[in-house]
Amino acid sequence: MTAADDFWVFAAVLAVAASVALVGNLLRQPLIVAFIAVGILVGPVGLGLVSHEGVIELLAQTGIAMLLFMVGLRLDLHLIRTTGPVALATGIGQVVFTSVIGYGIALGLGMGPVTALYVAVTLTFSSTIIIVKLLSDKRELDQLHGRIAVGFLIVQDIVVVLVMIVLTSFGRESTEPMPVRIALTVGTGVGLLVGLALLSRFVLPWLLHFIARSQELLVIFGVAYAVSVAALTEWLGFSLEVGAFLAGMSLASTTYRDALGARLVSLRDFLLLFFFIQLGAQLEFDDASRQLFEAGVLSLFVLVGNPIIVVLIMRLMGYPVRIGFLSGLSVAQISEFSLILAALGLSLGHITSTTLSLVTVVGLVTIGFSTYLILYSKQLYDRVKRWLEPLDRIGRSRRLPADQVGRADVILYGLGRMGRSTAQRVAEAGYDVLAVDYDPQRVARKLHPRVTTVYGSAEDVEFLESLPLATTPMVISAIPSSNVDLVLLHALQHHEYAGTVVLSTLTRRDAERLRAAGADVVVEPYARGADAILSLVREHADRQGPGAPGTAPGPDTGAGPDTGTGAGSAPT
Repeated sequence: MTAADDFWVFAAVLAVAASVALVGNLLRQPLIVAFIAVGILVGPVGLGLVSHEGVIELLAQTGIAMLLFMVGLRLDLHLIRTTGPVALATGIGQVVFTSVIGYGIALGLGMGPVTALYVAVTLTFSSTIIIVKLLSDKRELDQLHGRIAVGFLIVQDIVVVLVMIVLTSFGRESTEPMPVRIALTVGTGVGLLVGLALLSRFVLPWLLHFIARSQELLVIFGVAYAVSVAALTEWLGFSLEVGAFLAGMSLASTTYRDALGARLVSLRDFLLLFFFIQLGAQLEFDDASRQLFEAGVLSLFVLVGNPIIVVLIMRLMGYPVRIGFLSGLSVAQISEFSLILAALGLSLGHITSTTLSLVTVVGLVTIGFSTYLILYSKQLYDRVKRWLEPLDRIGRSRRLPADQVGRADVILYGLGRMGRSTAQRVAEAGYDVLAVDYDPQRVARKLHPRVTTVYGSAEDVEFLESLPLATTPMVISAIPSSNVDLVLLHALQHHEYAGTVVLSTLTRRDAERLRAAGADVVVEPYARGADAILSLVREHADRQGPGAPGTAPGPDTGAGPDTGTGAGSAPT
């Protein structure tokens, strides 16, 4: 094939990729689903435009290197610390339980021990890229389930890199005795880590200070550094994926990591296309009916079994079933790392192309379905919560008994940003506050001597029985969710609570719903903030006088600073 023919094939592949990606975008699917579909479509199974050799293979390896480099670059160990033990326990626990159960399922489907082990391990890893994107689009990254999900996904990323190190170090045939191979591998690995640590400490910050003066040069340096370290580690006997990951980690502590990462995202996505094209060129569907049956069984386990495992682990740690369910949906798919791991197993001769094809189909099915599960997670929970609610009875001993709660002037639900500020201000004014939250980390935080924190959920109707409702004149919810507030309000009405109920919400529509349901006071923080800003604007305009530069007074609508809060709103 001539160079001109190669160029036409290249153009055709990109045209197919753009078309399939457009369809995927209309279906609200992540780009990775479109890439997998393109790989199958243009490979030997489909149109037969490309093979897995030559330029495609080189671009695919570069794409993998950039993916691992970005993962290392954005590795945030601080996030694992802030989410507490739950990230570590859930991440490792899910990997262990999914691997064990998945191994049993794979053996039951008639696979050999090595093949079953590979398949089981590939089922354990979930896509950090997809989850972060979906949670960010839903504005749930800062919510408790979002922080926990990202925390244990980072743990998974670290585990998959360790698995790759073991496979590439000990998976290849060698004439060396095993003790010698272990000693050489450990020694080489330690030397590599020490070298990169010294480079990160003394050389890279100084070098990046000059390189970052040119944004174009910063991008070129990032790519060159990632590929160079990847090539070095492959020469040392490790995989290029490990080297690219370590290269990213060595830059993660610099002040330029965010700028570098933001500029490399598009390049990473473009190069990853060729990994999936190469993957498609290696697929084989000799016994399609059997492979589809196996893929269906494994996909069902990932879509249903993985979330259940996370729910149980988090419930045993004291988190509500709702939080465990929303976090668990994050692992209802396998990731691009699963496909990379399967491709690595194929290159090492541990598995066949048939197994790689099976894992690819599972990835296509689980990523496609889990996208909708995450997008509509709260609606889905509303439909299944009656079957999950019995699990909330597990671990109730973490809550304080009623005789330890005592009397309070205010019962406050929610210790987020607004709740913490409210508890602090009310306590400083001389009132006793009993604060309730379902985040153990928030409950453990010391706020004020007059603030007593209790572990509990606003959606737990029975939990109200342990609170001193009869002697507390006011219940406040600082949870800006109308659905949660409605559950709490109805529960208080069921217990015939006679005090004042103050709820908070972010929209006028939700505020009207809460007032109609019987809330005494509804606080709208955004409306109050807008009114305060409007008051400042008017005050500034009045000082400047009519016709002053920068002022454009309009007709007086008669709306004062309280406009937008409506009847029954809390005073500022």
